[in-house]
Amino acid sequence: MIGTRSRGSQLPDSDPDPRKLALKAFKKVGLHEDEDVKFMLKGSKLQKVKSSFWKKDRQMRLQEDGLSIWCESKSKKKPPTFSVMDIRDIQEGHRSEVMKKHGSSFSETRCFTILFTGSRTTLDLVAASEEEGRRWVHGLQKLRKKAETMSQRDKIHHWIHEYLRKADENKDNKMSFKEIKNLLKMINIETDDEYAYQVFKQCDKSKTNKLEEHEIEEFCKFLMQRPELEEIFNYYSGEDQILTVSDMRNFLKEQNEIATDENVVTIIHKFELNETAKQNQLLTLDGFMMYLLSPEGDVFNSEHDQVYQDMAQPLCHYFISSSHNTYLMEDQLGGPSSTEAYIRALLRGCRCVELDCWEGPNGEPIIYHGYTLTSKILFKDVITTIRDYAFTVSLYPVILSLENHCGVEQQTVMARHLKGILGNMLVTTTIDGKVPKELPSPEELKGKILIKGKRFDGSGPPTEQEEVNEDYEDDNVQNGEKSRKSPASPGPTDNKQEVAKELSKELSELVVYCKAVHFRSFQYAWTKGCVCELSSFSENKARKLLSEAGNPFVCYNTMQLSRIYPTGSRVDSSNYSPQEMWNGGCQLVALNFQKPGMEMDLNKGKFRQNGRSGYILKPSFMRNKSNMFDPARAKPGAGLDRTQLIIDIITAQQLPKVNKDKKNSIVDPLVRVEVHGVPDDNATKKTQHVENNGFNPVWNEVLRFTISAPELALIRFVVEDYDSASSNDFIGQFTLPLSSMKAGYRHIHLLSRDAASLSPATLFVRVRMKSV
Repeated sequence: MIGTRSRGSQLPDSDPDPRKLALKAFKKVGLHEDEDVKFMLKGSKLQKVKSSFWKKDRQMRLQEDGLSIWCESKSKKKPPTFSVMDIRDIQEGHRSEVMKKHGSSFSETRCFTILFTGSRTTLDLVAASEEEGRRWVHGLQKLRKKAETMSQRDKIHHWIHEYLRKADENKDNKMSFKEIKNLLKMINIETDDEYAYQVFKQCDKSKTNKLEEHEIEEFCKFLMQRPELEEIFNYYSGEDQILTVSDMRNFLKEQNEIATDENVVTIIHKFELNETAKQNQLLTLDGFMMYLLSPEGDVFNSEHDQVYQDMAQPLCHYFISSSHNTYLMEDQLGGPSSTEAYIRALLRGCRCVELDCWEGPNGEPIIYHGYTLTSKILFKDVITTIRDYAFTVSLYPVILSLENHCGVEQQTVMARHLKGILGNMLVTTTIDGKVPKELPSPEELKGKILIKGKRFDGSGPPTEQEEVNEDYEDDNVQNGEKSRKSPASPGPTDNKQEVAKELSKELSELVVYCKAVHFRSFQYAWTKGCVCELSSFSENKARKLLSEAGNPFVCYNTMQLSRIYPTGSRVDSSNYSPQEMWNGGCQLVALNFQKPGMEMDLNKGKFRQNGRSGYILKPSFMRNKSNMFDPARAKPGAGLDRTQLIIDIITAQQLPKVNKDKKNSIVDPLVRVEVHGVPDDNATKKTQHVENNGFNPVWNEVLRFTISAPELALIRFVVEDYDSASSNDFIGQFTLPLSSMKAGYRHIHLLSRDAASLSPATLFVRVRMKSV
C-alpha cells in the first residue's frame, strides 16, 4: 500500500549511488533538487554561541532523509540530530537573547537562531558568510514548510525508508534477512524468525536471498498493511470492492460528517490516487485510506483550528491561557531566567505572562525569582520580546501580570519602557474614556497589551496595606492577616509580601482593566466591587472556595477576572491540575509552562481549540450569574447535557521506542483514557497491554464513560509501555476537549512528554457519543 506508486522517480537500476534508500525517503519530501537544500546536505562549519566566552565551531549537516539535521555536540544528554518538524521558529539576525548580548561582533546577516517545540533549548548559530547564513535559513524554512504539508501517508513512507537506510548495514541498497530482522526490531516489532523468513521469501522474487529495490517496496507494502481499515472499507463497499458516491455517503453519515453527494465528490477528487476511479466518481481502498489518514480523519475537529467562538463578550466570559513565573526555563531555585521563556509561552498561545520586577543596577529594573539563585534579565529586554512575539500566534489581547518589588524611580523607568517599547499596543485608557460597566471583549482589544497591577486612584501615596501583593498570600494565614517575609531572610518562597513604599504615578496610570485588589468576600465583590478589579488566589485558597462556595465563585467569575497561581512550595515548578479551577469559571489559571506533564497536557488540549487564540468562551451556564451551577455538585438542569462517551481502542501505528539505546527493546503498549472534568466526571480506564509490538498493536477494546458536564470535559489519551515490575513508561499522549472530538473512525496523532510531535505515531479509534 505504501511506496508502490513512486517508481517513476527512482534512480535507474544501474546507478551505483549507495544512497538510493535514503533518496526514496528524500523524494517524499520533494526538495532534493533545491539549491539551498543541496547546500545543507554538504554540511557547514557553523559557530555555536552561548556567551561572550563560549563560541565554538560545530559541524552541521542535513541528513540523507531530508528531514533531520545532524549537529555536532559534545553533550551526551542531547541527541546529535533533531527533526525539522520540531522547529518552532527561525530568527534571523540578533533577535534572540544570546545574540543580542553576545552576537554584536558578528554581522546580523550571518546570524540565525533556531527555536524548538518542546523543551529543547534554542540554537544560536553564526555562519562563515552571509550567503551560507542565508542558505541555511531559507533551506530550513522550506523544509519546515514542506514537513507541515506532507500527508500522513508520505510521512509514514518517509519514516519506513529512513529505517531501511539505517538497517542497510553494508549500504548496498539491498536487504538481507539479517538486516530485515534488525529493521523489525528498530521499528518496534518482535516476531518469530520463521514468520519473518516466510515474509522475506515471499518478497524475494529474484531468489537471491536479498531484497532488491522493487522487492523492498513489496516488503514495505506488506509492512504498511492496515487490515482494520480494509475491513471498514469492505463493509461499506460490499462485493464491488470500491466505494460509490452512495456508499461513501453512508459512511459519512456514520461519521457524523456532511453526507451529501457534493461532499463525497470533493473527497474523491482530493484523496483518490487512481485517475480512472476519480473520473468515475469512485473511491478505491488507497483513496479511502488517504482520507482516513488526512486531517479530515483526525479525532480533533479541524473546524476548531480556526477561531469559531463569539469573541465579542466581556473578557471575564473566557478562559485565558496563562503562565506563572514565565521568565523561568527550569526550577524556581537556581534555574535560568530568559526572554526565550516568554517566546515559548507566547508561541504556545499564552495570553497572560508574569513579570517579577526587582530593583536592578544602573537604574534598570530586572526580572528574576526574588531571593533565589535564578539568573536575572532586564525588564526592557522582556518587554521588547513581548512586543515582537505577542501577536505572532494570536491577535487577541495579552495581559502582563506585574509583580512589582521596585522603588518609585525604577517603577517610573518601567512605565517609560512600557510606553516607549509597546507604543500603541499598550492600553492606557478605557476604550470610550468612561468608567466601564463591563469588561471589554477580546475582539475590542485585538492587538492590545493590558497591564495587571496595583493602581492608586486617591490623593497622596497609598498605604502599605493597599500595596500588599495579593499574588503571594500565605495560604495558612486566616482572617486576612498576612505573613511578611523580610528581605533579610532570603529563601525559596512565593510569599513576596515586601513591596514599594510608594507607587509610581506613571506606572499606576497604566493599570486600566486589571487592577489587582485583595479579595475580601463574594458579597463585597457583588455590592462594592468594580468589573476592572482582579483578585489572585493561591491554588489552596481557590480549592477551598470551590469546595465550600462553588456556585458563588462561578457567579463571581461572571463579573470580573480571577487569577490562580501555584503555591510557593512548588520549588521544582510543578503544577496543580488546572481543570478544577476551570470548573469554577476562573479565567487566568496560571501554570508553569516550563514543566511538562499531565497538567500542561490539559492546558495545551484546552487551548488547542478556537484557533489556538488563547481565549476559550466559557459555557453559557458559567456566564450567567443567576445560574445555579456548582462544580462540586453538578446536577442536570443547570444547562448540562449528560452524555455517554464510548471509545473503541482499535489499533496503534508506528509507536516510538522507549529505550532507544537498546536495539532489542520492544514496547508492550497499553492505552489509558482519562476524563478530566467536574469531580463526578473524573475517570480513568485502560486496555490490556499488547506484548512486543509497538509497530501495529491491536486491542479492539471498548471503554465507556458517562459525563455530566461535557462542555467542561477534556479527554486525554495516554499510551504507555507496560512493566509488571515497576511503573509503566510513558510513550505518548494527546488531549482535547470533548466538544472538539469528532465521532466515528478517527486517528489520534500522538505527542511527546514535552508536547512535540511523535509523527508518524498514531492511535486508531472509534468514537460514539449520545445524550443520556
